[in-house]
Amino acid sequence: MRYLNNDILATLANHPNVQLPTYDRTRLEVSIVHFGVGGFHRSHQAMYLDTLMCQSEEALKWGICGVGLMENDRRMQEVLDHQQGLYTLLVKKPDGDIDARVIGSLGEYLYAPDDPFAVIKRMAHPSTRIVSLTITEGGYNFDPATAQFDFDNPNVISDLEGYPQRTTFGLICSALDIRRQAGLDPFTVMSCDNIHNNGDIARDTFLAFAERKSKALAEWMALHVKFPNAMVDRITPATTDDDRRLVREKFGIEDAWPVVCEPFKQWVVEDSFTQGRPELEKVGVQYVDDVLPYELMKLRLLNCGHLAIGLLGYLAGFRYVHDVCEDPLFVDFLTRYMEREASPTLAPVPGVDLDEYRHQLIERFANPQIRDTLARLCAESSEKLPKWLVPVIRDQLASDGELHMCAIIVAGWARYAEGVDDQGEHYEIVDRQSDMVSAMAGLNDSKPDAFLKNVHWFGDLAEYERFHALYLEMLESLHSKGARATLEAYVYRDQ
Repeated sequence: MRYLNNDILATLANHPNVQLPTYDRTRLEVSIVHFGVGGFHRSHQAMYLDTLMCQSEEALKWGICGVGLMENDRRMQEVLDHQQGLYTLLVKKPDGDIDARVIGSLGEYLYAPDDPFAVIKRMAHPSTRIVSLTITEGGYNFDPATAQFDFDNPNVISDLEGYPQRTTFGLICSALDIRRQAGLDPFTVMSCDNIHNNGDIARDTFLAFAERKSKALAEWMALHVKFPNAMVDRITPATTDDDRRLVREKFGIEDAWPVVCEPFKQWVVEDSFTQGRPELEKVGVQYVDDVLPYELMKLRLLNCGHLAIGLLGYLAGFRYVHDVCEDPLFVDFLTRYMEREASPTLAPVPGVDLDEYRHQLIERFANPQIRDTLARLCAESSEKLPKWLVPVIRDQLASDGELHMCAIIVAGWARYAEGVDDQGEHYEIVDRQSDMVSAMAGLNDSKPDAFLKNVHWFGDLAEYERFHALYLEMLESLHSKGARATLEAYVYRDQ
């Protein structure tokens, strides 16, 4: 068995079913430092850069240094060190065909808790031109209701008091301060997270931290550091032991942490960089002046669509996304939400046919090879739904638009949060706010609108009588009839 590392690339060169880096990895120059090397980063940003490097030697100057902060990142460090930064990307197509390629754009990996100074030194080095992030919404350390930075976070308090630095804010701001004092240009801070206005949020949170750390640093950052917004998209489920077995048995590679993804990929980036950028437009990335139309399209159609079929599908007894999308009722539910409630809130998206995009989403969700779980879609709903779906509801209220499907989704979250599906099967609520979520769901019987009245998630939405009444109607139906019968009653009610 061939363990994945630089030495076996030559022996894999004649493998008919594995695509390899066509460039000399010893010539990689690190100029991008990336925080949060998980499955998505490796199926998306690292893959795009690997593709560019295969086309152009000039792109070798955009090598990546990965950085891990969390305890579970230690395993990633061990794997990538052992495999010299290499990993296998499995692109699973709906027809069962699988493309395998070895990605080589990761040139280095640092585990920050072991040596935070090494991470700061790498970013402070003049060769670093971009620091990118996939740290999830929770990683930006702000209150979703108030959008205020959380200065009570113990690690933030520690970072503001001195060294060693424990957070992305402490590490990145320390590196920027070194560059400022040395008279060096700053790097670009580029969020690749699936959150609305990700660049603006990064700017606000990093400047908030810097303001407390050093007024001079904050002023310099505000003037000189760029924080481009971006929209990212590629379904990347968690790696399983079956995936590792597949890589070993089908392709003859022993890879401790391969990555699985769908064929579709998209990356739209605001063209605003401090020290240049890779020419990723040559491999399909869209550099634009305004990301917002693309971002809202994705958040309100794909992400909210995921929540819709995730919450209601789980209650109905489904466990995989593709299984839900084989059921015409759920496809019609998703279609009605997208066409009649979400799409009316969207401005024209340059170069995109929304009808084609909606149909493409359903085809992507129905890919049986990805085996994406509904549990993954339902996790962290307290972070997702208020940011993604509530703006759709507010826009539809303002225009007197349809809201039945939105009300079903919100009531579906309240019902899902009770922790038991329509068949009586219990499950864990995976959410950073699970205590609050479960407590509010516990009031569904005695105070049916208590969940909706949680201003932390919904603001004043419960004060809008039309939506308040719809929510209560849907929650009562979910309790008395179940998810499937509720959809049957409302999806087709005016057809």
